[in-house]
Amino acid sequence: MSIQTVGIIGAGTMGSGIAQTCAVSGLQVVMVDISQAAVDKGLATVGASLERLVKKEKISEADKAAALGRIKGSVQYDDLKGAQLVVEAATENHELKNKILKQVDALLPAETIIATNTSSISITQLAAITSRPDRFVGMHFFNPVPIMALVEIIRGLQTSDATHAAVKALAEKLGKSPITVKNAPGFVVNRILLPMINEAFFVLAEGLASPEDIDAGMKLGCNHPIGPLALADMIGLDVCLAIMETYLQEYGDSKYRPSQLLTEYVAAGRLGRKTKRGVYAY
Repeated sequence: MSIQTVGIIGAGTMGSGIAQTCAVSGLQVVMVDISQAAVDKGLATVGASLERLVKKEKISEADKAAALGRIKGSVQYDDLKGAQLVVEAATENHELKNKILKQVDALLPAETIIATNTSSISITQLAAITSRPDRFVGMHFFNPVPIMALVEIIRGLQTSDATHAAVKALAEKLGKSPITVKNAPGFVVNRILLPMINEAFFVLAEGLASPEDIDAGMKLGCNHPIGPLALADMIGLDVCLAIMETYLQEYGDSKYRPSQLLTEYVAAGRLGRKTKRGVYAY
């Protein structure tokens, strides 16, 4: 299957980033959200991002105009009907995703592939609520989408080889480096990353080193571009805690128990950059 038009549900950070990446790669894009204000904000985000690339002389003004011309903003799910692939990029909320997927599944032609950009929800479970579980797949993009090279392609139990092949080919067309992952909580990257961040909180709680020295150790010793505690502040400490609690529940293994210090920070409302205070002050 050749994918020429991509539908995107959600014009937020991830949705607009996916839209930009697809449009720059020459694909037609339909980006849908619940309000015109949300759609306009998403289009403005893409415009500003492309303008930064023009200033850095990575693309021309003509390239920017052409990419923006390939994106159609809409508040109507009906406008997704012409897409060969629809990517659901709504907030990480199970009930919301279920509702959206049921709605678009009923609307889209039978051959359309549906993908979900989730970082934690079961692909097998989401696929089962649609009438096309064989044409359902996870496409986990990383933020910021236009810059990050990785896409995790997650196969649910029902995902067909043809669906996987079509989505992998699309990811490569977008200039990404896809990896194929089986369905499991956290997939690959977050399954490894979040316990590492959690361990950094244990180390901090034990007073082994200061936050600055813990982060410097991982940056200089492991060549990480950002330390685990600074990264936790960027992700949101509440998000980190929720993911660890999910792992503990799903795997039933005590190695996933959240650090008490992480739990305390969240209880205190110190959630990271978004509240101007986490491990560090912003």
